[in-house]
Amino acid sequence: MGHLPDLILDLALVLMTAAVVLLIFKRIKQPLVLGYIIAGYLVGPYFKLFPTVADLSNIEVMSELGVIFLLFGLGLEFSFKKLMRVGGYASITAFIEIIFITIAGFLLGRWLGWSTIDSLFLGGMLASSSTTIIIRAFDELGVKSKQFANVVFGVLIVEDIVVILLMVLLSTMAVTQQIQGGEIVYTVLKLVFFLALWFIMGIFLLPTLLKKAKKWLDDENLLLLSIGLCLGMVVLAVHVGFSAELGAFIMGSIVAETTSAEKVEHLVKPIKDLFGAVFFVSVGMMIDPQAIIEYKWAVLAVTLLTFFGKIFSTTLGAVISGQPLKQSVRVGLSMAQIGEFAFIVAALGVSLKVTSEFLFPIAVGASAITTFTTPYLIKYADPIYKLIEKILPQKLVISLNRFSSGAQNIQAETKWRSLLISYSKIIIINGFILLSIGLLLVNFIIPYLNTTINDKNISNIVSSIIALGAGAPFIFAIMTRKPDNPVYKEFWLKKRVYNRGPLLAIEVTRIIIGITLITLWGLYFFQTYIALLVIVPITLIVFSMFRKRLHNFYQRLEGRFITNLTERESVAYQSASASVSRKKAEIENYLAPYDAHIIQLEVSPDATFIGTELQQLAWREKYGINIVYIRRGDKIIYLPQRNSILLPFDEVGVIATDEQIATFKTLFDKQEVAEAEDINIEDIGIHQFVIDDLHSLKGKTIRESGIREQARGLVVGIERNGNRILNPDSTTVFEKNDIVWLVGNMKKIKQLRSNIVKNNL
Repeated sequence: MGHLPDLILDLALVLMTAAVVLLIFKRIKQPLVLGYIIAGYLVGPYFKLFPTVADLSNIEVMSELGVIFLLFGLGLEFSFKKLMRVGGYASITAFIEIIFITIAGFLLGRWLGWSTIDSLFLGGMLASSSTTIIIRAFDELGVKSKQFANVVFGVLIVEDIVVILLMVLLSTMAVTQQIQGGEIVYTVLKLVFFLALWFIMGIFLLPTLLKKAKKWLDDENLLLLSIGLCLGMVVLAVHVGFSAELGAFIMGSIVAETTSAEKVEHLVKPIKDLFGAVFFVSVGMMIDPQAIIEYKWAVLAVTLLTFFGKIFSTTLGAVISGQPLKQSVRVGLSMAQIGEFAFIVAALGVSLKVTSEFLFPIAVGASAITTFTTPYLIKYADPIYKLIEKILPQKLVISLNRFSSGAQNIQAETKWRSLLISYSKIIIINGFILLSIGLLLVNFIIPYLNTTINDKNISNIVSSIIALGAGAPFIFAIMTRKPDNPVYKEFWLKKRVYNRGPLLAIEVTRIIIGITLITLWGLYFFQTYIALLVIVPITLIVFSMFRKRLHNFYQRLEGRFITNLTERESVAYQSASASVSRKKAEIENYLAPYDAHIIQLEVSPDATFIGTELQQLAWREKYGINIVYIRRGDKIIYLPQRNSILLPFDEVGVIATDEQIATFKTLFDKQEVAEAEDINIEDIGIHQFVIDDLHSLKGKTIRESGIREQARGLVVGIERNGNRILNPDSTTVFEKNDIVWLVGNMKKIKQLRSNIVKNNL
């Protein structure tokens, strides 16, 4: 008998146990993440009544792959453009909540007598809420379409990216065992630089690669390429000094900007689910019930901090961001749980061997409790708000709501601010590229030239030419690239000193920045007088001589980047979706003081109002709602007229409050149920008969024969003089000796034949 490796035996045990437990959890409608954890506990070393995993090292390796693929999948769902569209309200809410709960978690750990590293990891574990649990609760309670749900989803997006950054900082501090301000600032700057560099280079190269190789990329090749890119970025991130999780997330977010994103997400999902399941099972294997009992008061303290701290901080953040008090309370109550990232952060501490053994079971215990309480907090949000409203002084409630209205009425950026942001983007983006070119030259190319060229002067000349040649398009862009902003043209066309003066100052400043960069590069290779008197003048002369070519070359580079970045939205349907999303966000900013928002509803094919004009429906008069748009396939009908009608599967954008939508949806979802005759499938069959001289059907058309009505049958074929007619037209006349094939209710066909025979007799 052959010997099976422990890996196969352990994997069989883990997956079978997880599958059975998940079936039970789905049956009792409980979070699947908890099911995985309980399955892990059953096969772990602390539960003796069940077979135990033999080799934990194999499971640990697979769980690491699980974290990598989970974060790769998160990156695929993330998209940098989605973060830009989240809005200030979600960002403010998320940052206030994260800062508060992270600091509170750290202070709680220190109060409990934990080490600094344990306390820091506790703060990091509490920083995120559970996207999976929140979405599941929203679906079950039917509140996904309410206004506060949009705020919650925005906060979750911001939380994801912030927690990724926290993981990098925590791993850095854990390895160095130092918490110094300078070290943290350096790590943050280094992280921001590499994030920007990876994003710019990834968007510039990856979509082009996928486009060029599209005809050779079947599902198998695309899956292999995607996994290869993910693991390659993991290796690169670790080599640079960051975590593997960050590398997986970054590559996922880069792939998310390509047109293959949905396909990659679909192909990777089974692998992500498999290894993700192993990861969460491995989390359960680390649960020690004795440790939970031993640290029960710590579990209680962490649970209470999560419960009240997240409700308070998220509600406060939502109020400060300009949300009404009622909506802010709803947002706060929705976020009061520990998310899946807590397990990833805890596993990071275990893998680095820097956290204590008790931290993991404490986090799992608190997570389990807050997971079960989340649906009830969301369900009873309105009664809880009414209780808070009674407790708080009336003047405070009025002041908070006035603050919300005032914050929402603040208009967008001034023209000058908008223009300055455009200038800043040009300088910052090209500055990042120049910095990356400089690092590449200093660390690789220049050392190589110094070792291959014996003459130091020649080596410096070659190095300076390569450096200035590689950086020329980007220095030229910093000095001369015009902002793609209509305000720029508007200010130049208006011949006013207070517009022209500042613009000239900005342009001069850009030129000075460019000359400074050229000078610094020259000083790196040559003495001061050579750099100032030779390198700078020659470079400026070259820029002037090749001005047009540099401009065209930079435009081609920028054009490819912008094309790749927006390619996913260039498809007509997705462009329509993007335009609707942007317009919805713009309108909802002004609707916030009215506690209203836009909800999109789909017309059921069985809806009772299909084909009726909007003026006859009178929904605005009856329910107080307004229809902003109707999306019909790839076409969008904005501000439909009163004689417009709704068709099956139309997507309708409706402006209303949550209360109005709740009432209106009852009518909108009402369907017309057609009466269907109860016919057994076994009663349906095919029958053959011949038209002869005595047959009363001879000379009649199929329509005149009444076969469809009397026998619920269809004439599917006629054989006439050796020729066969398939699916004859209803005007076809029956002739003598026709062989007719009829499909229908056999009982009724026999009854019809009997009646015809009687009539002929």
